Amino acid sequence: MSIASDFRQFIRIRWAWALVAAMFLYGIGVGVLAPMNAVYMKDGIGLTKLQITWVFSSSLLLNMLLTVAVGLFSDRLRRRKAIPMTAAALCACGLLLYMRADSFVPALLGMALASAPSGMIMGQMFAMARNHYTRWAPNIVEISQLWLRATFSVGFFTGLLVGANVYLFASFRGVLWGNLLGYAALFALLLLYREVETEPGTKRTAGGEPYSLAMLIALLLLSCADAIRGLYLPLVVSGKFGDPRYASYLWSAQAVFELLFMTVAGYWAAKYGSKRLILYAAAGAFVTYIVYAQTDSLAVYFTMQPIYSFFVSVLLGVAMGYVQRMFIHRAGFGASLYVFITQTAALVGYMLPLVVPGISADIFYIPAGLVLVSVAIQCVVLLKERAVGYNKA
Repeated sequence: MSIASDFRQFIRIRWAWALVAAMFLYGIGVGVLAPMNAVYMKDGIGLTKLQITWVFSSSLLLNMLLTVAVGLFSDRLRRRKAIPMTAAALCACGLLLYMRADSFVPALLGMALASAPSGMIMGQMFAMARNHYTRWAPNIVEISQLWLRATFSVGFFTGLLVGANVYLFASFRGVLWGNLLGYAALFALLLLYREVETEPGTKRTAGGEPYSLAMLIALLLLSCADAIRGLYLPLVVSGKFGDPRYASYLWSAQAVFELLFMTVAGYWAAKYGSKRLILYAAAGAFVTYIVYAQTDSLAVYFTMQPIYSFFVSVLLGVAMGYVQRMFIHRAGFGASLYVFITQTAALVGYMLPLVVPGISADIFYIPAGLVLVSVAIQCVVLLKERAVGYNKA
């Protein structure tokens, strides 16, 4: 089928509009807060670098624990939308507490409550979506998941722009209220959404992927590399070229290509296989990191953005679907496991500044090394699969 006909079918899926709108508004809420939170902790509350790291890492650890724990038992439920609704309500309460923070402990408690339950939102939303699309549009499940993930990205980048403008007119408190409104909108839309019920313990194997611990480790390494790049690229660009706005322009360029490539990657994965596409995208990321480390040209940084955007599109879309299909009979756990992988990678990004002195482009040799190990693991997996195929033949 063509992209146009698939997309027409996607937008006509009953009640899919509620999932799309919820994901878009949630993305805006997250994007509004993301770029300025650490700055507010430092300048608005007066926290030190170590305290800021503790706030983020502690909240993320709680998030990881809740995500996996809820993912393990959610597949026993006929209905799961109460989970993200409860999480959204808790996050809103945490933001109200965070607004009143004036020292380390209140900030830690407020941010923990505001962000720790958020993993339950993403994981369970994609689990609900997979069940929904499997019921009403089984022939476009994977591309529908990719479009839903792209919707979150659109919302997130919209939130970045909204947050910057809200900050100019209403200070950081206005940004926090914008984040809270995102959770409120998510809660309201989920309240309206008519969920597809599933029988607990129902087994679905059609379209599944064989379990592979090696591939999960390979994806974790790729996510760690991307997290390190996300943390250090703005700092390196600002230090090397003297203007922090260049980093924003790089993110904007990435966003444009990412949204385009996410759809293309979905169709290529269906044609050539997810694992092969992940391997090719990882090779592109390796080249990008090496170029980052060795070049002093801003134009070259921009030139590499389409290549890296393709990698991000594959990592966020194709890899997510691959992990979910690995646990296709446990949609909640599969979706939560992918979120857990990305959270673990983000934790590495938060902790790395404490052990790496200084900021320079040489830092990109670290993600390059991680990608190289990941590529080696993937090659071994693919070679073993090919050998098994030859033996069966």
